[in-house]
Parts: sequence; structure tokens; C-alpha cells
Amino acid sequence: MTVTHADTPLRGSTALVTGATSGIGRAVARSLAGQGAAVVLHGRDRTRGEAVVKEIAERGGTARFVAADLADAGETLRLAAEATGADILVNSAGVFDFAPTAATGAESFDRHVAVNTRAPFLLVGALAPAMAARGRGAVVTIGSSAARMPAPIGAAYGASKAGVEVLTRYWATEFGPSGVRVNAVSPGPVRTEGSAAALGDHAEALDRTNARGRAGDPQEIADIVSFLVSPASSYVNGATLFADGGELSVLPG
Repeated sequence: MTVTHADTPLRGSTALVTGATSGIGRAVARSLAGQGAAVVLHGRDRTRGEAVVKEIAERGGTARFVAADLADAGETLRLAAEATGADILVNSAGVFDFAPTAATGAESFDRHVAVNTRAPFLLVGALAPAMAARGRGAVVTIGSSAARMPAPIGAAYGASKAGVEVLTRYWATEFGPSGVRVNAVSPGPVRTEGSAAALGDHAEALDRTNARGRAGDPQEIADIVSFLVSPASSYVNGATLFADGGELSVLPG
């Protein structure tokens, strides 16, 4: 098969993808590399990160790995410095602890906010102004349907993801006039290593939460992210796209 420019719409772009060693982030990194972007992969585990780099290289893509703990503001800014010049930012890293409020201590709450909300804030602040100066760029942050569908557990997680939606609208207003599009994708339940570990023996419950009758696949979310960072979505800005199988819009809460 002949590869054409239409197959690689992101050729010449550099993308920073956080949380790229597993789940949605890994699927996003592979997809963007497959479309021609040079990808800076972020994660905390170097072994897993280098494995993704190798996988992308074997598929003909370009990637490198940078380790950082996004719960640390200094390390988050160091990561941004490693990705100077990026014109695509995908905030996919996240933490979640589905515990009742009384069982969620201050340390856990602060980590949710630090990784899920503050890290995207700092990365956008570090990278988006340069995108705006160049007159082009795209930012996508992974939110969650949990921000709109409250449950008896997971308040810290839901609150941190609700912040993503608010920030997305502010950033779209701040950077949109300069050619930088900022959007969010809020998945419903997606079958990843993280969700399986969090739910344990109850992981099968993921398939009973929406009108599709199944949990999502990371690649399904990656396909939406690929659309949002591509020229095909040139008029989409400040949006939160829900990819939840109908969890919010079809089934009653």
C-alpha cells in the first residue's frame, strides 16, 4: 500500500502525550505517530515508556520518552521544557480512587487535583503561548463522564475532571483567536489496565453502564483525539465531546 500525505495529516507536527505508557494515552500516542507526528511520550515508568517507543518505531513512527511525576509541579514544568516547540498537547495522564468522601484523605484529594487538573493547567500555560505565537496548535484533555454523572463514590475524581471542562472553555477563549484549538474528550467507562485494577472482581460491571452494552476501547477514544488535533476539526473549539456509549444522553441517571 502506498502511503500518501492524506494518510499522514500530522506530518511535521510534534505532539506531547501525557500518560502514554498505558490505556488511552498509549493508544493516542500510537495513533498520532501513525499519522506522522513526532511524539514525546510521558509516563512515570521508563521500562513501559521505552516499550511504547519501540512499538511506535517498529510501525515506522517517531517517538521518545520523558519520565515525570505530574503530581510534582516542578517535574510537570520540566516535562513541558522537554517538549518545547510542540504544536499538539494531549493531557491523558490521570489518577482515580473510587472511595467515599469520608475515606478520601487530603493527600488523595490533592493528588487528584494535582495530576488531573493542575498538570494540564501548567502544561497549557507553558506550551500554548508559543503555539499562539506561531498561529497554530491543538490541545485535547481527557476528562470523564464522572464530571456530569455523580455517584456515591469518587467525588475527588469527579471534581478534578469537572475542572477540565471549565479550563477547556477558558483556554478556548484565551487561545482560540490566535489559532490554537482547545477541546476535551470525556469518556465513559473504558476497559484499561487502570480501570481493571481499580474495579478488580467488579470489572465486568463496566459493560452495564450505557446504551451500547459494553465498555469502550482505548482506541475508540484515541480516534476522537486524532480527529480533534487534525485539520478535519478546524472549526471545533471549546467543546467537550462525550464518548460514553450513551451513558449520559440515553440512559436515565
